[in-house]
Amino acid sequence: MFLFSPQAQQLRSLLNPKKLSSFIHTHKHNRMAAAIPAAAQDAQNREAFRQAVVNTLERRLFYIPSFKIYRGVAGLFDYGPPGCAVKANVLAFWRQHFVLEENMLEVDCPSVTPEIVLKASGHVDKFTDLMVKDEKTGTCYRADHLLKDFCKEKLERDANLTEEKGAEYRHILAVLDDLSPEQLGAKIKEYGITAPDTKNPLSDPYPFNLMFQTSIGPSGLIPGYMRPETAQGIFVNFKDLYYYNGSKLPFAAAQIGQAFRNEISPRQGLLRVREFTLAEIEHFVDPEDKSHPKFSEVASLEFLMFPREDQVSGQSARKIVIGEAVAEGIVNNETLGYFIGRVYLFLTQLGIDKDRLRFRQHLANEMAHYAADCWDAEIESSYGWIECVGIADRSAYDLRAHMDKSGVALVAHEKYAEPKEVEKLVITPIKKELGLAFKGKQKMVVEALEAMGEKEAMEMKAALESKGEVDFRVCTLEKDVTIKMNMLTISKEKKKEHQRVFIPSVIEPSFGIGRIIYCLYEHSFYTRPGRDGDEQLNVFRFPPLVAPIKCTVFPLVQNQQYEEIAKLIAKSLTAVGISYKIDITGTSIGKRYARTDELGVPLAITVDSTTSVTIRERDSKKQIRVSIEEVSSVVKEVTEGLSTWNDVLWKYPTHSS
Repeated sequence: MFLFSPQAQQLRSLLNPKKLSSFIHTHKHNRMAAAIPAAAQDAQNREAFRQAVVNTLERRLFYIPSFKIYRGVAGLFDYGPPGCAVKANVLAFWRQHFVLEENMLEVDCPSVTPEIVLKASGHVDKFTDLMVKDEKTGTCYRADHLLKDFCKEKLERDANLTEEKGAEYRHILAVLDDLSPEQLGAKIKEYGITAPDTKNPLSDPYPFNLMFQTSIGPSGLIPGYMRPETAQGIFVNFKDLYYYNGSKLPFAAAQIGQAFRNEISPRQGLLRVREFTLAEIEHFVDPEDKSHPKFSEVASLEFLMFPREDQVSGQSARKIVIGEAVAEGIVNNETLGYFIGRVYLFLTQLGIDKDRLRFRQHLANEMAHYAADCWDAEIESSYGWIECVGIADRSAYDLRAHMDKSGVALVAHEKYAEPKEVEKLVITPIKKELGLAFKGKQKMVVEALEAMGEKEAMEMKAALESKGEVDFRVCTLEKDVTIKMNMLTISKEKKKEHQRVFIPSVIEPSFGIGRIIYCLYEHSFYTRPGRDGDEQLNVFRFPPLVAPIKCTVFPLVQNQQYEEIAKLIAKSLTAVGISYKIDITGTSIGKRYARTDELGVPLAITVDSTTSVTIRERDSKKQIRVSIEEVSSVVKEVTEGLSTWNDVLWKYPTHSS
């Protein structure tokens, strides 16, 4: 397997003009010129490899474009038999690794979601991408993708690119997510970017909501959407789940289900689609205690991490021990660190190459204002580094938003052994004065004032007493407003309390199953020469855990006695729960091995006598001889991880083909 250029890791290094200037100063013209052909060759290698993988996947029916006989619809794919089996195995392992081992509460909520739920979560107003249109045909494109493609094309293929322009394009790629609609539109015009298909001029960028809208019921009076994520179903059920868990924290709820996003211009195969499978966990925890009782089990794990400071300073990802990352404050808390470690174990046990997996911390400009810390598990593929799992400490934002909208208390309780006298912050908005000042926006201002923490509230109180007014940021209005002395009172009162009432924080690992599976396909794929050396054979080196079929059964030649033994072995495999494929076509044994290697089948059983059979391992191509009575137990041991292939190699006699 080839490794891809490390240039992708450098894109985020040029985050300001000083970095840009430094890059220009330190990179000489001849080095820049030499890098262009290398980058172009690297891009060609990636594309050739990707095409080989995709061709094999589609030909062997792992997945195909949906509605193919009607020319298909972009962003929709069907999983064929081996693809369904791989997906089912990945999800089964996800349930075992997280739901069972962590004693999570699994739920299954509807895909159709009332508008009010997604209004509360912010999706109705803010779940958007910037879009441009072909001014003549009306074809739509995602604006940032057009600019990104233009810059990458220039960097990889323009042999006459100057070092100043090269640095400029790298800078744009690094800050692309920060560009406003106006800045994005200005760059598109400056570079003369046109519609890819027609070369027609493009409109100015404008926001497009990515949710599929629908109505619930025949009257059309209840607006709804196809859910863009599964998480909201868990949040709105928090009260019942908390009660089911014995009113105790921490606890986690999990859900696997379909999600829908009306992507502007889907591309990159399974990586950017309009309907996809998510597996999400919402781990509810006391905001004052984010320790984790099992953190010591992952604390010694070491893997590639990419803290935000390293990104800003232009460094590459580096290996860090997760226990040290938490202790040094690189990762915000133990629970977040625990799930980062568990995600690492999950992905590497699936077959993801640990050297092409990294955990990247969100930059400050990527973080939601309410988030305490966010990390993405990114997997390197032929498309570059792909975000496949997000692990975020979302604080109490989601429960608070649904509590405010629904009026239902989504809170937890901690009972005190003895009553405590506590000093409580009391914020009392004067709604009459606020109504006169803000009219229709009064409700949002009141909600923002009541949501203030103690430190912010006491700072406002001091500023009002000294100045009579203060500027106050209202996030839902996305602007500052002026709060005056007569608009609210802020005080502290002493009260005796028997329990503490609080809104839990949530740690959310969110898994894009299709993205993980595609990256697994790439990491598992390789070619090797056939027996004659004149052709290259495709192989998927899936671990038995996720292989679509665990073994194949072949009679060596078309012989009724051998075929009966093959059927007997197949029956014994079924009895122990092992998936298999039986092939009695009579095709040469070499071709049958090649066909199953291409499906990633780890073991092949060949019936060549009436008393014993051979078992061949896919990657080493080594064979052992096993009695017919033992064959199903040996296959079960190896495919379920009870023994390795090396374990059975010394236990049974080897066979030379």
